[in-house]
Amino acid sequence: MEAMALVIDDHVWTREERDALPADGSRHELIDGALVVTPGPNRWHQRAAFRLAQALAAAAPAHLELLMAPFDVALAEDTVVQPDILIAPVDAYTDRDLPGAPLLAVEVLSPSTRGIDQVLKLRRYEQAGTPSYWLVDPDTATLTAYELDADGHYQLVAEVTGDGTWTATHPFPVTIRPRDLIV
Repeated sequence: MEAMALVIDDHVWTREERDALPADGSRHELIDGALVVTPGPNRWHQRAAFRLAQALAAAAPAHLELLMAPFDVALAEDTVVQPDILIAPVDAYTDRDLPGAPLLAVEVLSPSTRGIDQVLKLRRYEQAGTPSYWLVDPDTATLTAYELDADGHYQLVAEVTGDGTWTATHPFPVTIRPRDLIV
């Protein structure tokens, strides 16, 4: 059984407090001031993230940069997350983080992060104005994609499983087949 994500306590954490924690192999993120600690990802999570990153990197235009976790995305003063994959303009990054919303954030679901990724992070990326948010489920070989509508709310634009394919248009054209991410 995989460990579950742990919200440490009711204390409102700051980024400085989080940064002062000792390295322990876990991911430490802040969501609305709550410290969320998740275990390191498993093999299937890593495989899916790496293969999707390869596909995205091959299609990305030169003015965009793809980075993989762990790399901080500061969505707000009290929210610093580390998406599995993020894409933003090259000049939007600092050496420390991406200060603001990426063009695309991707989370690969794990038993320990599923609820956080599908609810909390979805809400925070939406509030921050992240144009595209994708979820990859390696257990079911499914890619779920959301895009912001004109009112700033996420709309489901794709849910493709297995050998099905989907061609994204944002942040750039790329065709994804979920089974390729895990097999």
